[in-house]
Amino acid sequence: MTVSPAPVVAVIVVAAGSGTRLGAAGPKAFQPVNGRPMLEHALTGVFQMSEPAQVIVVAPPALEGDARAIADRVAGPLSGLVSVVAGGDSRQESVARGLAIVADGIRCVLVHDAARALTPAAQFDAVVAAVRATGSGIVPGLAVIDTIKQVDADGRILGTVDRSELAAVQTPQGFPRDLLDQVVAAAGDLTDAVTDDAALVAAAGHPVQVIAGDQLAFKITTPWDLRRAELLLAADLGAPDAAADRAAPRVGTGVDVHAFAVAPATTRDPAPGAADAASIAGLWLAGLHWPGEPALAGHSDGDAVSHAVCDALLSAAGLGDIGGVFGTSDARLAGAHGEVFLRETLRRVGEAGFRVGNVSVQVIGNRPKLAPRRDEAEALLGGILNAPVSLSATTTDALGFTGRGEGIAAIATALVYRLPGLPGAGSPHLSWDA
Repeated sequence: MTVSPAPVVAVIVVAAGSGTRLGAAGPKAFQPVNGRPMLEHALTGVFQMSEPAQVIVVAPPALEGDARAIADRVAGPLSGLVSVVAGGDSRQESVARGLAIVADGIRCVLVHDAARALTPAAQFDAVVAAVRATGSGIVPGLAVIDTIKQVDADGRILGTVDRSELAAVQTPQGFPRDLLDQVVAAAGDLTDAVTDDAALVAAAGHPVQVIAGDQLAFKITTPWDLRRAELLLAADLGAPDAAADRAAPRVGTGVDVHAFAVAPATTRDPAPGAADAASIAGLWLAGLHWPGEPALAGHSDGDAVSHAVCDALLSAAGLGDIGGVFGTSDARLAGAHGEVFLRETLRRVGEAGFRVGNVSVQVIGNRPKLAPRRDEAEALLGGILNAPVSLSATTTDALGFTGRGEGIAAIATALVYRLPGLPGAGSPHLSWDA
């Protein structure tokens, strides 16, 4: 593992709609919702996903620059994963234009309407997981609650529809990339006869499944919908003083210590946990493998940096600590690398309604020499956390257990902040071991 892996998921955010039914003066996705463009709210959920994704915004031709500015503002250090493309005359043409610039390594494509601006990150993650598990198209949806009547052109009731067979579908809709490429390329004029991507895939004879959706993923179509979104955002922020408190950054600190599995010459016995670490080929630290360096002891790979970062993030979000969340008795975590813990911690922090601002870590120990691989480690960790990570190292001038070369300590500080309008609730909980 040398560099952060390229994304294998792409999210096409369709933001080229006119907003006629909303009564807007311009394209809907650029209308303000509680002081921020609707597109900004929509992209906030996308960039809270548990893994980085290529993000393609399909914007009205005259507003590509505005879309880029909004996307860059939300993406922060991940702005390099964002592309903006001009939309077409129809929704399906706009999707096809976005699909045309999906990167070669992408395996799963999500198509999302910017008008579903409050869709939580957990819904994106759930769709990705379902696409991977089934290999088919996946659509989130809600059960239909109201009684549905079939009527004629004059409003006369013709019958009652069995609502148990109905679902109100939402976005993002997800598909294996090869399948969506194939269907869109073969569709031709069929794209004018369907209303969403799931219908296009189903019309081509491929299965599409519905998973549980989220009430927050409603579509802002009418002035009433817009008012609903603004009320939800206002309720999340609360009174002005409460809003200031919730917007304020929160800081957490994490400390982790691991002994080397191979005892140094100054001690007689191997460090506790050496048997566990013996299964790990060499040292893993800051998400990187360090060939030729002795492994750190522990139930997992002993990555003190990753573990300290997890502790700091959990502390900042008020979610406990790494021992309480993961524990050392779970056999599934034997030998697990730091990335496993970091991604699950990031998911939990996101579900709690927070986004990572930045993380700083100091490594204390005589070895390995961090400087030659500092940039590599920072890029890897930053790619996992979707946030800047700074890494430094020091020694203790031969004092203490680190000075004697018996182990490594890491101290991490993490800053998180709450995202307005995304309380992190209302979606099915996705367990890390699901």
